[in-house]
Amino acid sequence: MKFDVITIFPEIFKSFLETSLISRALKKRIIFVKTHDLRRWTKDNHKTVDGRPYGGGPGMVMMVEPIMRAVADLKKTGSKKSRVILFSAKGKRFTQDDARRLSKYKQLIFICGRYEGIDERVADHIADEEISIGDYVLFGGEIPAMVIIEAVSRLIPGTIAKEMSVEEESFKEIKGIAKKQLKQFIEYPHYTRPEMVKIKGRGRKVPKVLLSGDHKQIDSWRNRNSKIKYESSR
Repeated sequence: MKFDVITIFPEIFKSFLETSLISRALKKRIIFVKTHDLRRWTKDNHKTVDGRPYGGGPGMVMMVEPIMRAVADLKKTGSKKSRVILFSAKGKRFTQDDARRLSKYKQLIFICGRYEGIDERVADHIADEEISIGDYVLFGGEIPAMVIIEAVSRLIPGTIAKEMSVEEESFKEIKGIAKKQLKQFIEYPHYTRPEMVKIKGRGRKVPKVLLSGDHKQIDSWRNRNSKIKYESSR
């Protein structure tokens, strides 16, 4: 299993990868983890990875183009049986069943966001799925990436000793028990420059309402899409 992590803070993973069972699995070549600095795929002198959000609002939004180039390059050097995962508070809740499902792939490519969010075209046209590790907001996707690396790695034969068999998971005991659904606000989609970008041979544009300057319509669009994203993620 190969994990490719796209991040602007690769140094965060240093101690994680040098510790405990993950370190042992790496040394035994059971798993491979490679962090990639997103700025490698920028094309300006300042290595810009973010821009101001269309439609106004606080913070900066991570740009689609560097991420698009990074994913394309990593797929070339990886396996045909790969999965691209974007970490997002509006994503599907990660479960033990997801860990089992993802452990069947040969390559997992993780996109770790930062700042206010990531251009929505990454979720719509580049990532295969969006995952959340819980109903709360973090500074970025690096901690979720570590969580999933651990959850998936422990299911790969050889990572855990026989006496610590993964068959004795606590989640197997509670499988099927209904859980109370928590209602919470899911953030609306973000977009930043450029206004149009070509992804997989097709032009992908920023929604026109965000370019209108009509803040009443923009607020209405954001509220509507926030609700849609919440309902589709549950």
